[in-house]
Amino acid sequence: MFGRLRTFLPFPARAPRSAGSPGGGSGDANGAPRRQHNIFEAAATYVAACADDDEDTMEEAAGWVSPEALSFGVQELACRAVIALARERDESPEAVARGLLGLPPA
Repeated sequence: MFGRLRTFLPFPARAPRSAGSPGGGSGDANGAPRRQHNIFEAAATYVAACADDDEDTMEEAAGWVSPEALSFGVQELACRAVIALARERDESPEAVARGLLGLPPA
C-alpha cells in the first residue's frame, strides 16, 4: 500500500543511509553523531516547511525517516489538526476537512 503512495505523494528523493550509523551517515560537520529524529518530529517539520514553501527543509525532514513513516506522521498530524479545528469551530471533522480543501459541504 505505501509503495503506491510514493507515486502519488511529492516526497523528495532521499540520500541512501550509511550502514554504520542509526541516524544515517557518520555525523555532522564537527564529527558529532547525528541526532535521530522520530516520525512525528519529521512530519511536523515537513508540513511546516511545505506551508512555508521551504524545499530545503522539506528535503531534510524527508531524510530523517522512511517515506512510509513520514506518510504515517503526516496523516496523523492532519487528523489531529482537523479534530482540533473541529472542536474549536464546533463543527464536524468532515465539514472542517472539506472546508480546508475548498470542497462544498456534503
